[in-house]
Amino acid sequence: MIRPLVITEDRDLLDDLLRISAAAGTELDVAHSPAHARPYWTRAPVVVVGADAADALASCGPPPRSRVLLVTREGVDPDTFRRCVAVGAQAVLELPAAERRLVDEFADVTEPGVQVGLVVCVVGGSGGVGASVFSAALARAAARRRLRTLLLDADPLGGGIDVIVAGEDTTGARWSELVAREGRVNPGALQAVLPAFGELFVLAFDRGVTDPVPPEAMRSVLESAKRGFDLIVVDLPRHLDAAATEALIRATTTVILVRPDVRGALAADQVLGVLRSHAGDIRAIIRPGLVGDAVITSSLDLPSAGTLPDQPRLSEHINDGHGPPVSPKTPLGQFCTSFLDAFLVENGTDRATERGHV
Repeated sequence: MIRPLVITEDRDLLDDLLRISAAAGTELDVAHSPAHARPYWTRAPVVVVGADAADALASCGPPPRSRVLLVTREGVDPDTFRRCVAVGAQAVLELPAAERRLVDEFADVTEPGVQVGLVVCVVGGSGGVGASVFSAALARAAARRRLRTLLLDADPLGGGIDVIVAGEDTTGARWSELVAREGRVNPGALQAVLPAFGELFVLAFDRGVTDPVPPEAMRSVLESAKRGFDLIVVDLPRHLDAAATEALIRATTTVILVRPDVRGALAADQVLGVLRSHAGDIRAIIRPGLVGDAVITSSLDLPSAGTLPDQPRLSEHINDGHGPPVSPKTPLGQFCTSFLDAFLVENGTDRATERGHV
């Protein structure tokens, strides 16, 4: 059984964490030193680092990964946040106030007999680079494969991801209804209330609503979605709020779309400065331009996820209510297919054959 990993020498803190894990119905792997943690670091679903062990762990240079949490019983101060950054943690949790959060974290990653959906976060390195359209196209392409897919709008000022897939008039729950609910969301109930188009489900904002999603609601929805969907595509804002950070923590991979010119690269670099504090795996998708992919990815120190080609008459397709064209005959569809092929194989998913239509 793959269990959460705790790294601490603080006996009192460990007692608290063991009690919290018992409340979540799970067991922990415990390492009293970074050396003991090394075999579990990459495979544990979530890593909890005690503030007492943070400096020693940071000195070992552990590889970046998502879902690392720094936990303390001594209060939070600037030095605590320094340790958080040093170990690559995505959040600082202070006990006992954060006990409910930890119960949910432990329970969500260890529930038996449920699938764990893959999460792709998409963000634009600059305005107008096409991140929202790519998010929608990728989700539609995944649904064509009969992957149960959730397209999740995390940008309250983005104009509505449902508009891109021609779903703005489709009945179903929007963010305001889910925010009003308390506690964990049942995966079946989530699927039942969302607008759906075959295997594609969409969670968007109500028209005219610009309030950010509370981080607790984003966390609850994403953990439910990971138990009920094969793939979750999250369209992120460039200016990250607390809810967007929750999505990044849970991302299998994060892709940033980059315009291939000097200003585009500089803007993307600024966005990356924030992304790297929360996301483990980040890759660049480059738009066509005069500057080569290798130059852009080298300047950003990122691996490339490919060049996203221009799609003829894309705006016309969307404005006419047809959504992004993702058939294998279109440049956009071919790119999404190639991206999914590589992504699914890399993450151990064998559903790589297109078997349906959205």
